[in-house]
Amino acid sequence: MASYIVNKNAQFHDGYHEVHVLNGTCTRLPDLENRVPLGQHSTCQSAVQAAKRIYPKSDGCRYCSRSCHTR
Repeated sequence: MASYIVNKNAQFHDGYHEVHVLNGTCTRLPDLENRVPLGQHSTCQSAVQAAKRIYPKSDGCRYCSRSCHTR
């Protein structure tokens, strides 16, 4: 299980909120004040589903949640 967050700020080019894993490998994490905690998840897919309850347009980060990055 890993901790996940979603960025409060949507991406300017497509309006999606990115989901990131907090495992020390992501180089694209948002600033602390722009993080919404999603809790512990066994997969990025379940983290993205949790994010979609907050921000319907959510997707995995291309760098740290690659298997959930669909656009």
